[in-house]
Amino acid sequence: MKPQVVIGFLGTQLDAGQGAGRWEKWRPTVALGMHEDFLVHRLELLVDLRRYGDVARQVQQDLAQVSPETEVRLHDTYLADPWDFESMYGVLHDFAKGYAFDTEREDYLVHITTGTHVAQICLFLLTESRRLPARLLQLSPPRKQHVGANGGSISLIDLDLSRYDRLARRFEREQEDDRTHLKSGIATRNAAFNRMIEQIEIVGSRSTAPILLMGPTGAGKSQLARRLFELKKARHELSGRFVEVNCATLRGDGAMSALFGHVKGAYTGAVGERAGLLRSAHQGLLFLDEIGELGADEQAMLLRALEDRRFLPVGGDKEVESDFQLIAGTNRDLGRRVAEGRFRDDLYARLNIWSFHLPGLAERLEDIEPNLDYELDRHAQHGHRVTFNREARERYLRFAQSAEATWHGNFRDLGASLTRMATLAPAGRITVDVVDEELQRLRRLWRRDEQTDVLREWLGAELDALDLFDQLQLREVVRLCRRCRSLSEAGRQLFAASRSKRTSTNDADRLRKYLGRFGLSWETVSGRNDA
Repeated sequence: MKPQVVIGFLGTQLDAGQGAGRWEKWRPTVALGMHEDFLVHRLELLVDLRRYGDVARQVQQDLAQVSPETEVRLHDTYLADPWDFESMYGVLHDFAKGYAFDTEREDYLVHITTGTHVAQICLFLLTESRRLPARLLQLSPPRKQHVGANGGSISLIDLDLSRYDRLARRFEREQEDDRTHLKSGIATRNAAFNRMIEQIEIVGSRSTAPILLMGPTGAGKSQLARRLFELKKARHELSGRFVEVNCATLRGDGAMSALFGHVKGAYTGAVGERAGLLRSAHQGLLFLDEIGELGADEQAMLLRALEDRRFLPVGGDKEVESDFQLIAGTNRDLGRRVAEGRFRDDLYARLNIWSFHLPGLAERLEDIEPNLDYELDRHAQHGHRVTFNREARERYLRFAQSAEATWHGNFRDLGASLTRMATLAPAGRITVDVVDEELQRLRRLWRRDEQTDVLREWLGAELDALDLFDQLQLREVVRLCRRCRSLSEAGRQLFAASRSKRTSTNDADRLRKYLGRFGLSWETVSGRNDA
């Protein structure tokens, strides 16, 4: 066996004792040497020698009597307040950093029977993080206070969880349950999406920094934000509310008031004080969807609130505080908007610490089936259980996973589609006829969506500055992009003639530059993120 080295504090009360009567008292540090089957080769004893030097030297002498083989080294450890966590952790961290551990030749034990509760907590943390490469050692007194040669009982605790298979499996199951919760219980199959959820679960449990969720409308950003809030609330990491707002609905003077509140009399009609969304989210989670739509003034105020947790309500001269976790959502390319001067680069940098792209439904074709089952279960919760017959289910899935299905609204489209079929299903059974009718309806809806003036949504007033010729051409390009699965495919179709004449060398780059003339990107117009 390797020599055993024990590290611990002198017990200023438990270890104290004078005269012959001290041997009638159980003293934990002295008891370390009173076990025939437990030999301490060296004791590293932490003690404030100025105040407790006499006690330490008495313990050193008594240990020499009961265990001559034990070498006792006294380390002068001064703490103005042994109950101050920061000071205690700092002293112990410095000790661990400066100690010459030799794990190849020695085994180390951290004695947590003595010392203040703060000292015991700090020793635990340093041992659990392996800064002290040791096991924990806990001594208990004998049943009778009269000790004699009895040193009580010894317990060793190894914090290396990798050695505890059942514990490890339990933690893995709990982690998997948390990730399943983030996915609303859906057994998703897309490997990239599942990996993203794993990372969001880890980030959510270890960081309070803002999280940026990117992706097309209907990809599930709002639902994921709420699920993450529920998870953090269950872990007691948040005690406040979940507050959600779509920034696209915040316009004009009311935007500042909605976000940051106002004081009474701040403007005409402000008859009372308003807390605002940021203060309502104190100790909770604030989800700002479509954050790219915030105005310049709101962006500046939000940055200040994120950095200092303080801001001024509209019309106020006294700052207020709010400590919240922020999740931001966007279907915009914020990096492009920064380059265009439409979004603050410092706010983008603050939001972009943790950024995740939620793929649209067309990028997760293997997840359509489990999401279909999820929607069926949701419908059943309202008291109406509906099922597919086999042929109808196969026909619907074939269409849903085909190139013809564009899923412009992503999971919202899928949920609405299932609701319609479930409502029309005769006797709670979705038949082939119901499916065929729904597929025709989806085709009509998506054709109408393609004709909707999405350019107005994307370009706003800038659309009016374009010639009608450019508007018509751009609309047709966008319509084709939304039908294609990749930038390269769209480029091949748009420039097929010039490619056949060898006058076009890079169709995808040509299309990207064309869209860029109007401040648009492939991701925006197609709702996808693949090239």
